[in-house]
Amino acid sequence: MFPVKELKRSLLISVWFAFLTFPIMVIKVDPIERIVSYRWHNMFFIAFGSFVISILAKVYMVRSERRAGRKKVKKDIAEPFIQRILREPRFLYPLSIAALVFAIAFPSVFSTYQTNIMTTALMYVVLGLGLNIVVGVAGLLDLGYVAFYAVGAYSYALLNLHFNLGFWTVLPIGGMLAAFFGVLLGFPVLRLRGDYLAIVTLGFGEIIRLILENWNDFSHGPSGIANIPRPGLFGMEMSFDAGIIYMYYVIVALVVFTIFVVNRLQNSRLGRAWLALREDEIACQAMGIDKTKTKLIAFSLGAFWAGLVGVIFAAKTTFVNPASFTFLESAIILSIVVLGGMGSIVGVIFGALILILMPEYLRALSEYRMLAFGGILVVMMVFKPDGIISNVRRSYQFKKHISTRGAE
Repeated sequence: MFPVKELKRSLLISVWFAFLTFPIMVIKVDPIERIVSYRWHNMFFIAFGSFVISILAKVYMVRSERRAGRKKVKKDIAEPFIQRILREPRFLYPLSIAALVFAIAFPSVFSTYQTNIMTTALMYVVLGLGLNIVVGVAGLLDLGYVAFYAVGAYSYALLNLHFNLGFWTVLPIGGMLAAFFGVLLGFPVLRLRGDYLAIVTLGFGEIIRLILENWNDFSHGPSGIANIPRPGLFGMEMSFDAGIIYMYYVIVALVVFTIFVVNRLQNSRLGRAWLALREDEIACQAMGIDKTKTKLIAFSLGAFWAGLVGVIFAAKTTFVNPASFTFLESAIILSIVVLGGMGSIVGVIFGALILILMPEYLRALSEYRMLAFGGILVVMMVFKPDGIISNVRRSYQFKKHISTRGAE
């Protein structure tokens, strides 16, 4: 029988959730007719639905704990099924080729609108993989990651405005400038960890945004910079639809390049140093790893990818202003890393696609789409707190070899 205490807790959750959603689900304002209507039936549906979901979640968790207790699975060496598939080359290579073929054929199968949305999602894939180096692998909580994104975007906008430099010329320059700012951020926070590091990086992101917003002579202030040219292809003139498709293939190439580099970095000596830094800084330093150098490389490499995407963002939208680089952007990118699985490349890719594509495809729910989006994220994090595809910690087992030969 279900405990009465849990029933009361689920009832309290349903009442609290109905109270939180009251302004959205119950109150409806018609600004034209100046009429305020109250939809009380929505409040009942929300309370009842959240109560049922809470009960089902508790039953599922209790049964999962009992099942795990009966099986007595060793969690420290058990590996999820998806991770086992991704580690097997016979599964990994066909899946990778299929994903690449689908990405290449995407503009031919779907509309220009869908291609444009997918381009935005792939931009966030690269941003998530860049932040994953800093947060997921090195364990450095960065809440000002959008500042490097802004540096890349304004690099292209300003260099094109004043020096008439093209996209392909500015692309590496924007990445290098963002990496330089990553090093500048890294030096003051070398001694900080945890919440203190998060506060300083958050302040750094706000400083960059306020400079861009108030330094009118440099960045044109809140009005931003318009008429930024799109990337060209050997001087050919492209239509609007052709430009969107061309930009899509540019970001696909960048995603493939990013996945290759980040995967090689994680399996390198530097990647193992980042993992050691994340687990225990003191033990890491005691083993002879240069903590200062390791942190600075993590900040600079993470910022480099943000700078590249910033240049692509400026070319895609042909307009930049400080309103595009608020703290909300940093929070979204961090949510991608946490939702996908910290340290997991495949998890971050899925996290970016879900977080960016889901609000677009929930437009059928009209005014309730963001509420449904938030509820789906809450459910996912309740049942998968380690992320969609968590990164399994490497472990080594010693197997004793018994010889079958007789003793001589």
